[in-house]
Amino acid sequence: MRPGSRRARLGLLASFTALAAFASVGSATAAATNLNGHWAPFARCPVDAAAMLAADGVDDTAVCVSSHSASGSIKLGNTTVPVGVSDLQVGVITHPGGSSTVVSPSGGALVADPAQIPGGLLGLMCPSDIPVVSAICDQITNGTLNRVTATVESVGNPSDFQLMAGVTTGKPIITLPVRIHLENPFLGDGCYIGSASNPILLRPQNLTRPAAGTQQFAGDGTPDPAGVMGRISLLGADQTDTTYAVPGASGCGLGLLNWAVNLKTGLPSASGTNSVVLNNAQTYVATLNDPGSVAPDAGRLMSQYWHSAAH
Repeated sequence: MRPGSRRARLGLLASFTALAAFASVGSATAAATNLNGHWAPFARCPVDAAAMLAADGVDDTAVCVSSHSASGSIKLGNTTVPVGVSDLQVGVITHPGGSSTVVSPSGGALVADPAQIPGGLLGLMCPSDIPVVSAICDQITNGTLNRVTATVESVGNPSDFQLMAGVTTGKPIITLPVRIHLENPFLGDGCYIGSASNPILLRPQNLTRPAAGTQQFAGDGTPDPAGVMGRISLLGADQTDTTYAVPGASGCGLGLLNWAVNLKTGLPSASGTNSVVLNNAQTYVATLNDPGSVAPDAGRLMSQYWHSAAH
């Protein structure tokens, strides 16, 4: 591989920092394949997606991106919700000229553990002088009835990925469409803030730069200084976004309680009044070391290697 080409590819991989470091919100416990060695962080990488398989290694290059975070918070209107263990995994196809296409796994790019809304339903809707709401408030006599869990979920494919924004601070890297699922016996199973047709559009940017390292490994994930695969580790980055707007709630209490949730929570909420903070993301980026040497089969070969690491 030409030295200039290798430097360009390493720079491209490093630029995935922001996407992966933001990777914190959507169930971190979702089922995934267990992979050997340096493949381990990429258990949900969509290596079998048509676009990934079609990457020839010359014009289009397939990359796996994974990031894991244990903590953070997201503010919606006047309510702040903690973010628990979360995981983002996507495939990225890089194209000539620096553009790229993001490919989500079948279960969505973001998975995250549910978090508890502080104060529960009492904090979300109560007290109230509206009879239908006050009647519900009077029935909340134990923790089960009061508990409200919030889970951030993907609703569509990420877009607007900017490669160079990942190696600097203060520039949006990607657009992530999400919704927040609120669950409580009174709210029912269909209570959401945001939707597929009107999502919350998160545009993260780097607050801090990660500590970077590189690893080489064999196709089956075994560490190997002369391996065909390369991995970049981007550790300890913090990210934020304060630009997104938040729509009103829908489907809460079969729609009868949307207004009550919106009133107490301060929704809909315009850009500039919401924020997300994600702490200490552990990010990994993997691709073939010399995809051009196996063109036009680079994408198919990467998928083959990924499957060989499964156990």
